Amino acid sequence: MTHLGSARRLAVLGSPIGHSRSPLLHRTAYAALGLPWEYEAVEMPADSLEGFVRGLDDSWRGLSLTMPLKETVLPLVDEVDAMARATGAVNTVLLEHDGNQRRLSGFNTDVHGITEAVRRGGISLATHAVIVGGGATARSAVVAAAQLGAEHVDIVLRTPSKAADVVESARAAGLTSAVVALDDPAVLSLAPDVTISTLPGGVGAHTRFEGAAAPGSSTLLDVAYHPWPSELASVWEAAGSPTIPGLAMLVHQAVAQVRIFVNGDPLVPLPDEEPLTAELLGAVDLP
Repeated sequence: MTHLGSARRLAVLGSPIGHSRSPLLHRTAYAALGLPWEYEAVEMPADSLEGFVRGLDDSWRGLSLTMPLKETVLPLVDEVDAMARATGAVNTVLLEHDGNQRRLSGFNTDVHGITEAVRRGGISLATHAVIVGGGATARSAVVAAAQLGAEHVDIVLRTPSKAADVVESARAAGLTSAVVALDDPAVLSLAPDVTISTLPGGVGAHTRFEGAAAPGSSTLLDVAYHPWPSELASVWEAAGSPTIPGLAMLVHQAVAQVRIFVNGDPLVPLPDEEPLTAELLGAVDLP
């Protein structure tokens, strides 16, 4: 564990980053924990990441990473945890210094964020999941689906040829999978227990699920959270089914990030973690 009383610098990196709620969540967490840590948002295109990371001194404790950096960072870290290996995506970097030696460890807390948000949304077991999208968050979603008990996932995306990495993550997690084009009429008959959309802003996917079976059969987690309800969530609400905003995922993955930055381990709970989680949920106006 790091020296908790020492000042540390942390930041969320990505592009665009101006909308990020991570600074609010992390600053709230460190204030509650009594840590004099600074956390900022830094606009960071992919081609600038290596130079930025190389220049971090021993005042830095860690980084949160969002689009488009979750894969770009992989060659820059010394090791990755099991979730990062399973998903091929790192959204958290822990910096540790020992004299002149520096070690960077990469983690994926999106899996935890998705799993915890869905469980707290009332789904304790889901044997069939639909994942909408084909990027890094979709890979995290299939691993989360496996943790929720899924045996099969249908991967729905605009361009099926881009699904190979998600299919591989599903296979590594022990799931069977099928790839379905978003405009394929077969989408209408999919009837999962849980649907996880990883498309930023939904990009019009809601029109493909109007009149489909999924809004009536499943709970929806939509990583989009502004505005809320999203267009996709409105389809689920019209069907009378529960919806979970992306902000819930964001909060729970942030809790795992704070575990890493404070304890050095995403599996070691924080002191009084449940009240802290409630405070973070309250900070973004979630119950």
